[in-house]
Amino acid sequence: MSKDIQPIVEGWDYHPGQVTVRRIAGQNGKEKLQMRLQLGVLQMENSGRPDGQRPYGYESLLDYFASILDKLKGQDKEDDFELTVQDCADLRDEAQQYYYRYLALFHLGDHAAVIRDTDRNLRVFDLLRDYAKIDADRFSLEQCRPYVVMMNARSRASLALRDNDLNAAYKALQDGMGLVRKFFEDHGQPKLAEKSDEYRVMSKQADELREVLPRDPLAVLRERLDAAVREERFEEAARLRDKIRKLEGSSK
Repeated sequence: MSKDIQPIVEGWDYHPGQVTVRRIAGQNGKEKLQMRLQLGVLQMENSGRPDGQRPYGYESLLDYFASILDKLKGQDKEDDFELTVQDCADLRDEAQQYYYRYLALFHLGDHAAVIRDTDRNLRVFDLLRDYAKIDADRFSLEQCRPYVVMMNARSRASLALRDNDLNAAYKALQDGMGLVRKFFEDHGQPKLAEKSDEYRVMSKQADELREVLPRDPLAVLRERLDAAVREERFEEAARLRDKIRKLEGSSK
C-alpha cells in the first residue's frame, strides 16, 4: 500500500492565512481532527492528549506532574517540587499540541472542547511560572496568556449565546478583559492592556452585546429621575425616588 498522502489532501486545498480543519473517522472508528498545512496534514485525537500518547500512564505530562505535586503537597513537601529545563521543554511541546487542537476546535464551533483545552493550557502556564527551576522557563509561555484567555472567554461567550443568555455572554467577555488587564498590571504595564489585540477583540464583542442587552431597570429609573429633576417635575421625581429605593432594597 502506498504511503503517499496525496490522495488524502486531493481536493482539500491549503489557503494561506486561513485555518482549514475537518473531522474524520479514524481506522478504529473514533473521530479525529485534521488540520490542513502547507505541506500536508496534522491529525489529532478529539480528546485526551492530541497525539494519543499517555506519558507515564497519564493522560498528559501536565497530569503526571500535577499528580507528583499533589502528593508532595499532601506530605507538606511542596518545596521539593521543581521542573527541570527538560521538563519545561516537554511541557511546552505538549502545550503546543493542545494549541493546535483548540484552534481547530474553535473554527469547528466546538466551544466546550475549546474551554477544556484552554483551561488545561492555562494550568501549564501556572505550573511553569510557579515551579520552573530557572527564570527563563518560568516566563517562557507568559506572553501567550492573553491569547489563551481570549480564546477561553470567547468560547464561554459563544456557549452562553447559544443558550440565548446575553448577560452570561457579556460577563464572560468582561471576565476575560479583566484577566488581560491583570496580566499587564502584574507585568508592570497596565496601560498596554487596552492596546492589546486580545483585549480589543473582546471589548468589541462586548460592546456589540451591550447594545442588545436588556436595560437595567434601576438605570432606566435613574435616567427618568434626572430628567424629571431637570424639568422641575418634582412630584414625578418623588415617585421615581420611591421606586428606586424599593428596587434597591429588594436587590440587597
